[in-house]
Amino acid sequence: MVNALDEHERTIGFGEFALGQIRALRHSANPRNYEIWYVYATGYNTQLNEILNETIARNGELSQAELDQLYESYLTHLKTSDRIDKVGARVVGEIDDLVGTISDALGRTASYDASLAGADQKLASATSREQLVDIIEALAHSTKQMRETNRMLEQRLTLSKDEISGLQQSLEAIRAESLTDPLTGLGNRKYFDRMIEMAVEGGLTSNQPLSLLMFDIDHFKSFNDSFGHLTGDQVLRLVGMSLKNAIKGQDIAARYGGEEFAVVLPNTPLRQALTVADQIRRAVTARELKKKSTGEILGRVTISVGVSMLRPGDVTDALIERADACLYAAKRSGRNRVICESDPEFAAATRGQVA
Repeated sequence: MVNALDEHERTIGFGEFALGQIRALRHSANPRNYEIWYVYATGYNTQLNEILNETIARNGELSQAELDQLYESYLTHLKTSDRIDKVGARVVGEIDDLVGTISDALGRTASYDASLAGADQKLASATSREQLVDIIEALAHSTKQMRETNRMLEQRLTLSKDEISGLQQSLEAIRAESLTDPLTGLGNRKYFDRMIEMAVEGGLTSNQPLSLLMFDIDHFKSFNDSFGHLTGDQVLRLVGMSLKNAIKGQDIAARYGGEEFAVVLPNTPLRQALTVADQIRRAVTARELKKKSTGEILGRVTISVGVSMLRPGDVTDALIERADACLYAAKRSGRNRVICESDPEFAAATRGQVA
């Protein structure tokens, strides 16, 4: 078991290493850069460490732009659970305080009830004006205290309502963040799985068309191998931005996994979906990829796209499988193209998969 002294020495070591790296690489000693190198020292985030090692080995340095990109990609989303814990603790604390206030108010209400009961008995046995005055004054005093108690309780309930409403908004923001891919800003796989189920159910119920687009970045591994993972992340952002710019209304865009993306198009027939898919493909291809650290032009990115449309009695997995098969056909047919279920390449790919 690690004692407090050992933990102190260990964390001081991490901190000294972080500052040493900042000095050696001449980075700004801001909290973000410190956190990157502190996490690196702990070894807890192996993916971050691999990319840092690779980038330094390749370039001999790290630019501030690259550090900012690393932070956004590999550290910001790790704070979600901490934020949930903090909000949860505040909710529990607020509830405890409110319960204490209500318990106190209930105690004062019981005391007031007892005062009323005692006054009733005294009134029945009172024989003089002075006794009646004393009883009435006592009742007036108890009533005034009760009014004050009720006023304080009302204020506390109002404050609690506002506080809990604010905490609820915080949880909603965290929930939205948990469904967002931190690198591209699109929905993540969890978001996609949830939303496509709802979209398929809605399409089947309303008998409205629904199309699914599956995208894959061509030769993505070669970008990572040739230019490093940071450039690969830039490619992912480029495709993600192109999807964001293309969708509207009820459309759903997500990073499906790795270099694969998905777009769900409710109320969209197959031919219209093909037009959207090709617009996105052209938008991606039209943009030159530039290395941020040097300004070097690295060429253009291309994507392959598979498109399927919901059929009567379909299930979600079948819709995804057909779009994926179309994507596979686009890859086999030379990449940088769109293939749908009605294309002969899809039938050929399906036969090849069965065989």
